[in-house]
Amino acid sequence: MSPSKTDNEAEKIVDDNGQAEKNGQAEKDGQAEKQRGSVLQDAPPPYSVFTPWQKRAVVLGAAGTAFFSPLTAQIYLPALTEVARDLQVTSSQINLTITTYMVFQGITPMFIGSLADSGGRRPAYLVCFVVYIAANIGLALAPDYGALLGLRCIQSAGSSSTVALCTAVVADLITSAERGQYIGFTVIPAVLAPALGPVIGGLLSQYLGWRSIFWFLAIFSGAAIVLLAIFLPETCRHIVGDGSVSPPPMYRSAWQVLRRRRTRKASRSGRDCETASTATTERRFKFKPPNVLGSLFMLFDKETALLLWTGSIVFAGFYCIASAMPTLFSSRYGYDEVKVGLMYLPIAGGSVGAATIVGPLINWNYKRHCVKLGIPYDRTRQQDLSSFPIERVRLEIGLPLLAVAGASLIGWGWAMQAVVHVAVPCVISVILGIGMIGYSNTTNVLLVDLHPGKAGTATAANNLTRCLVGAGASAAIVPMIDAMGVGGAFTLVGGLYVVCFAPILAIMVWGMKWRAELRVKAECQKQKGDSKAETLTAV
Repeated sequence: MSPSKTDNEAEKIVDDNGQAEKNGQAEKDGQAEKQRGSVLQDAPPPYSVFTPWQKRAVVLGAAGTAFFSPLTAQIYLPALTEVARDLQVTSSQINLTITTYMVFQGITPMFIGSLADSGGRRPAYLVCFVVYIAANIGLALAPDYGALLGLRCIQSAGSSSTVALCTAVVADLITSAERGQYIGFTVIPAVLAPALGPVIGGLLSQYLGWRSIFWFLAIFSGAAIVLLAIFLPETCRHIVGDGSVSPPPMYRSAWQVLRRRRTRKASRSGRDCETASTATTERRFKFKPPNVLGSLFMLFDKETALLLWTGSIVFAGFYCIASAMPTLFSSRYGYDEVKVGLMYLPIAGGSVGAATIVGPLINWNYKRHCVKLGIPYDRTRQQDLSSFPIERVRLEIGLPLLAVAGASLIGWGWAMQAVVHVAVPCVISVILGIGMIGYSNTTNVLLVDLHPGKAGTATAANNLTRCLVGAGASAAIVPMIDAMGVGGAFTLVGGLYVVCFAPILAIMVWGMKWRAELRVKAECQKQKGDSKAETLTAV
């Protein structure tokens, strides 16, 4: 055999081996591509079609509306003496307007939250703000005490549901994987508004009279409803799904209407294509009657009840400080109303810190547990939480914050007892704001996770328990201080935070089991309802 022939055969063998390797690699790549395609095919679709910036804009707008409920409650307080003098009534009668406001603040969201879950966010928002603006105009023109008392109830009914609606909007757009960071911003108004409200109310009352407070709220809310009507899209997943479904005409914002008209004008030449695409993105919406008692029923669920009542006790600490600050700082430090109002700002600063620090921590712990359990982590898709320890994921962040809040509350009380330099209670207030609002963030996120599709109802239940316990705490803290001293009173309140450790640990240990039991019970009830419907149909 000649050397040239041998060399050619060797080259041929090498070429054949190389081609075989290439074919094998191509086959492997093809199989990998098929596997990736099947994984993508099996994966659920993205939770929302909104871009990150669109989601941020909508959440920011919703958080702005949540500002009105706590602002309205606090901005009125500096003018109580002037209102009593002008309407010639006693201080007890004027204080009754505060009590009735808090009662309606707890009850009304049960109706509006259920309405928003079944009938959409935009109608609920617009109804609330129309009622609120009308009540503020009436209060600015109130001729006597009876009108003031009645209109305060209507004012509370209009403003109190904005917090529940805000949380519901976040649940519509944001997955559980990234919900911690977004929902943190919804709690800021609950603390920032009480800090700014007394300052704004004191300045308006002092220089323009107490009626200017309600004119200010009417103008402020009038600007808000215009922005809502123009820009806020409908986000309720019962109506628009992930946002790709075009809502019925009455649910469209002015911006959506304009964009729709421009699209039609630009695509007149392709009318058939447009009609076909519109038909695939629109569906008929069937209104579901709201279950106004849904919030009350949640109070009888083991896991939700423990979460709500412990959260309300923790938030009662804020009501105690907010109610005691005017008396303590005026009597012990000689501060006027404006300076007392400024003392609320450290807690507000702590709440902002909680939103920026605790939110990412909540998301990080969610990702950590996904990696630990070998579960794919995707921020754009909503994960099935039925077999996921979501209680432990959230409360592992919340429990240390609860300890920080309790220690800060006790420290604040003894600092005020000793009348130390004012910088000390201010620094403690910042830490208290981080601990208290950070813990509230984790429980709010968990509450929405436990009740998918019912965020408005769940937040309304949370609001109800907070208002009930907060009203009692506001009324009890001053007599407690008189009887036990400032340090003793706040040591007792902080001690309740320690007691809350037991139900929180119980939720972390048995939460998944309770959820499974509740899911089985719901499925059994659904099967009974289906069988009953089939029987009636057969008859």
